[in-house]
Amino acid sequence: MESLQEYGNLDIDWTMAPEAAVTMYLEWGNNAWRAEHRPVTSKADSSTYFVVYAWEDTPRLLLIRRNSESAEELLDIELPHDIGERFMDSVSHLKGVYPPSDEVREWVQAQLSGRD
Repeated sequence: MESLQEYGNLDIDWTMAPEAAVTMYLEWGNNAWRAEHRPVTSKADSSTYFVVYAWEDTPRLLLIRRNSESAEELLDIELPHDIGERFMDSVSHLKGVYPPSDEVREWVQAQLSGRD
C-alpha cells in the first residue's frame, strides 16, 4: 500500500470540496464574487485536495490534483475499516464523493506527518 507520508510535502487545500473543484475548474470557473477560493486565471492554477470516494462498499481516500484541463489521482487507498464505517454512517450510507470528515482529515494529517 502506498504511504500517505510520501505526499506530506504537498500543499493540500483542506477547504476544497469536490463540488467546489468542479465549479471552479470545469463549470463556470470564476465565481470569485462568492467563492472562498481565488479565481482560476490560467492552466497553471491547480488545487491538490482529498475526497472520500464512497461509490463502492468500502470508502476510498483519493488525493486529487485538478486544473482546468484535467484531474489526476495521485493516491487511491482504502480508509481504515473503523474510520470508513463511521464515515459512511455520517453520510447515511449514501453513495457519492465527499470532502473528508473531521475524523478522516485528522487521520490523514497524522499519516502525512508520520504520526500514525
